[in-house]
Amino acid sequence: MTFSNSSDKGGSRPESGSVALRLSLRNARRQARDYLVYFATIVMVAALIYSFNGLIFSREIRNLAAQMATLPMMIVLSGAVVIAIISWLVSYTIHFMLGRRSREFGIYVLIGLENGQVARLFFLENLAVGGCALILGILLGNLFYQILRAIVLSLFGQAYTFSFAFSPGAVGLTFLCFALIYLFALLRSRRRIRAMKIHDLLCFDRRNESAVIRTGKKRVKVFTLSLVCGLVGTALLMAGSLLPGIIGAGCIIVFLYGFFLSFASGVPAYFDRRPEKKYRGQTLLVFRTLTAKLATMGTVMATIALLFTATLVSEGFGQVLHGLFYGRARENSCFDIMIGITDLRLDYDDYLDYLQEKIPIESQYQYAVRQGENGQIREYLQENTNYYSYHDRDLVMAYSDYAFLRRMLGYPQVPLEDGQYLLHCRTYLGKLLTRYTRPVPLNGQTVSPGGVHCEPLGQYGWEVNGSDYILVVPDALAEHCPINHRLYVAMTAEPLSEDQYNHLREIRKERSKYYGYDNIIVRAQEEREAAAMTTMTVFPLYYLALVLTMTSATILTIQLLSESGRYRHQFRLLEKLGMDRHEMVMTLRKQFAFYYAMPAIPPLLIGIPLLLYLTSLSEPGILVPPAIIATALGLYLLIYLLYVLLAYNSLRRSVLPE
Repeated sequence: MTFSNSSDKGGSRPESGSVALRLSLRNARRQARDYLVYFATIVMVAALIYSFNGLIFSREIRNLAAQMATLPMMIVLSGAVVIAIISWLVSYTIHFMLGRRSREFGIYVLIGLENGQVARLFFLENLAVGGCALILGILLGNLFYQILRAIVLSLFGQAYTFSFAFSPGAVGLTFLCFALIYLFALLRSRRRIRAMKIHDLLCFDRRNESAVIRTGKKRVKVFTLSLVCGLVGTALLMAGSLLPGIIGAGCIIVFLYGFFLSFASGVPAYFDRRPEKKYRGQTLLVFRTLTAKLATMGTVMATIALLFTATLVSEGFGQVLHGLFYGRARENSCFDIMIGITDLRLDYDDYLDYLQEKIPIESQYQYAVRQGENGQIREYLQENTNYYSYHDRDLVMAYSDYAFLRRMLGYPQVPLEDGQYLLHCRTYLGKLLTRYTRPVPLNGQTVSPGGVHCEPLGQYGWEVNGSDYILVVPDALAEHCPINHRLYVAMTAEPLSEDQYNHLREIRKERSKYYGYDNIIVRAQEEREAAAMTTMTVFPLYYLALVLTMTSATILTIQLLSESGRYRHQFRLLEKLGMDRHEMVMTLRKQFAFYYAMPAIPPLLIGIPLLLYLTSLSEPGILVPPAIIATALGLYLLIYLLYVLLAYNSLRRSVLPE
């Protein structure tokens, strides 16, 4: 078939356009594997955007607590960061697909199409893919939203009922965000195609990332400098100040890019000096494939490692905040109601009148927390741990009061012999106080240690059962100690509502005009506040971490699956040379493991020390650092390994001979 260059309206353009359209559809079908990853990525992008937009427009979620009023703002702020990342992902995938189709487009130009027509074909083709992805993404996003809604409602103790309904506001905002992201990337690609020459189109998919560092001496220097920057950057981030943190973040970025650029160009030099290692087993094949890949995408690998670092920090920080909010609530509110009074002229009549009228009380008790003669246990704790107290003296409780509180909370009774004292403390002080064996002077007598107990007893905060610990002594000794403050505690038949809690605060506000400021702790309110803070801060952080992981793993997978043809040719050649299937499977696994481990290991080396530092910033006893780090790493690796397994199974079926 030949085409004329005549300007005749009935000439070559319509015929060449129809041929190009048929070729485009045929080649698109041939590249279904690449498009499947691309299409799935766009669907997930739309689903994630819609699911969190659903939270923004959910009146049910916003009405759960007054503290949730800023939830839309928090999600919008995190969404702005996420949209920037998703924009880069969509732009990258469309650019990648352009590279995969560039030779085909060059042929279209050779047979008579103009660049503008080719650009329009690519634009319309991807616009159709994006439109289908948006529709499926909104459907899938509604399911994601139902999951998020169920989690939020469970945090607040609310019943969840499934209701598959679309929010017009969420759909509209999702469409707007998606259109801006997608159209921007497509228009960039369209302008690029219109400006490219035939040679550029035919050779576009062969362009590789040039080696930035070419000489061995420079490689060694850059590699060493990058490691130093990594150590310095991690230390500065752990300093906890704004300016050192900014400098530290810059050092981390230098480390990641310097590491991957020098590593990619330095591996061949390493094996050239050690030929005995190069030819050992499958080392040559594995590392030759790895270095060839890194040589063409060293900058991309560094960017992915940076995203993984942000993922780990986001998940870890989310775990820190979650543990902090619920740890405080747990330590602060073992009783349904606790009211502390420091002004000893006051009684509880104002509160009791309301409680007895409006709230069903199952058990209640009033007692006094008293002052000891000195602060020797406080001094011991300050010398041996990160402890701070607002009291100069150790606080004391009578044994009869302590025994009644244990019955209220359902704890087993513990004996107290004459001449002894018990220590009740928060868990983090338990081991340290168990080693404390000094007697304590009290009203002209001395009492010796009789045991340490660590069940929750409301010991976090002010005007509570001691400042993280309390001495329990016989009643005869306690009654002569001066009173520090009085406490009222109660267990209720059902949790207090927010309106009931607010009414107690109104009583306190009225009393504070004439007397001291009472301390009111309501377990239901503590749990509501923890749930609200978790929803406002932890959810956006997890959302960001999920998008970062998805972005990074998607790019890695697209790059790997795009090389399936080359891998298939490689393993068929190895089969002809005599390699059995077991050896080919082991070789593929090693190549695969190194490829996916390279961008994942540096973030672990940076993230773990940083998470340890973050856990140390909270109040003592609130967080358990190993649990925080294990959970963050578990979430990070779980999502990543899911992508790895899916990509490995796909690549194995595609490239290994039957």
